[in-house]
Amino acid sequence: MAAYDLEEQEQLAELKAWWKQNGSLVLGTIALVLLSYSAWNGWRWYQRSQALEAAALYENLQTAARMSDGKAVRDAAGSILEKYAGTAYAPLAALVSAKANHQAGDLKTARAQLQWVVDNARLEETRAIARLRLAAVLMDDSANDEALRAVEGKPAEGFDALFASVRGDILSAQGKRVDARTAYKAALDKTTDSALRETLRLKLDALGE
Repeated sequence: MAAYDLEEQEQLAELKAWWKQNGSLVLGTIALVLLSYSAWNGWRWYQRSQALEAAALYENLQTAARMSDGKAVRDAAGSILEKYAGTAYAPLAALVSAKANHQAGDLKTARAQLQWVVDNARLEETRAIARLRLAAVLMDDSANDEALRAVEGKPAEGFDALFASVRGDILSAQGKRVDARTAYKAALDKTTDSALRETLRLKLDALGE
């Protein structure tokens, strides 16, 4: 029995010695884990809060756009881009605002907003939409070379036909009829959408042989 007591005392002494040597590290690790968990929860709460606030502003933006209230569109979009640029609503707000500015003839602002989406949107599909709209704005601004660069390269999946069609529009505007026909035919080969195919056929007919 005494042997067992002695063994327990030795184990206890070893434990005390180990704790004396490593206790601070263990407590520090536990504190770090708890702090990290708290920070992670805090970050998640912050992200949710940011998303909710951005969503409310985006709803106001859409309402303003439907009412063609240019000032309200600019104000709402500006607030989202300034305060909530890291949310998914920022590129959407920039797209809506750019469309309103394009329609109002403010091509410079529309270009800047669409370029921001191209550079910052996380979703490839959103960037593809911005590139197509940017090309249209650049064409209206008589910047056909820049417009062509906007739709160069492989787009997001499902956008091949639209990109080829826009390239055809730009090439046609540049007087490059042969290249434009090639682009329109490529677009035809890449889509089964009946409305787009009909539009492409009309564009090809307009170019002639």
